[in-house]
Amino acid sequence: MTSRPSIVLVLGDITYQHADVIVNAANSSLLGGGGVDGAIHRKGGPAILAECRALRAGHYGRGLPTGRAVATTAGELAARWVVHTVGPVYSREEDRSELLASCYGESLRVAAELGAETVAFPAVSTGIFGWPMDDGARIAIRTVREEAAAPVKEVRFVLFDREAYEVFVTALAEADAGGR
Repeated sequence: MTSRPSIVLVLGDITYQHADVIVNAANSSLLGGGGVDGAIHRKGGPAILAECRALRAGHYGRGLPTGRAVATTAGELAARWVVHTVGPVYSREEDRSELLASCYGESLRVAAELGAETVAFPAVSTGIFGWPMDDGARIAIRTVREEAAAPVKEVRFVLFDREAYEVFVTALAEADAGGR
């Protein structure tokens, strides 16, 4: 039986995390943006943007599809790599939860391929993309529990404000009570 990675909740700024991988809630252009994406590009410096431009010039000429993930250097961040993933925009008319789960699963797959033991995630799609925080937290925790594999030993959810942190605390407690 394989052991599940530990899940740690952190209140803070993901750009300050010391981890093998920091996951970027990117936009499909991979060229920076607002929120987590902009913060990672600003603090990580020009090396991240240079690798993202190279990805756009090659295999991802039309951008990174929603639910997919790709790695670059972490530049000046306290990490080895940044794994960029494009979350879905929330819709009341269409269930896009599988795409959100795919962001976490694909990021974990890429991290494992890199040999990462520690992965720090933001709450993907819960900012400007409008995903409800409670549902986003439930999907994130469930997906990490189901899909994280060796060599990943620790997954951190780094939440920027107290409200998001408390929602993740509740979702993790509910998942623990339910055995997932």
